Amino acid sequence: MDRNNLLQHLLIFGIGTTARVADRLRGVSDEWVRTGRLDPDQAKALIDELQQQLKSEGEELDQRWQRQWRDWINELGLARQSEVDELRGRIDRLERQLRALEDRGWR
Repeated sequence: MDRNNLLQHLLIFGIGTTARVADRLRGVSDEWVRTGRLDPDQAKALIDELQQQLKSEGEELDQRWQRQWRDWINELGLARQSEVDELRGRIDRLERQLRALEDRGWR
């Protein structure tokens, strides 16, 4: 499995897990409201607070994943896209210079 595909699966898994937690949280809070353990305003505040916390933790997790991917790429010695683009530019310039030299009769 290539790394883009793996990353896509991990992101989908993370989104699915977060959605499942949010659904379960709503179900539990609805049950607590129904049984009188929590009033509707408290349930809404609880859900809002926990969703904000999940969002914050998700952003932090995303940042950690990005750092981890960069570390893995560096450890494997893979080039970053900016490095590949720079090399392509250098190759293009060298090819133009070579063609110019060949056009002047240099061999």
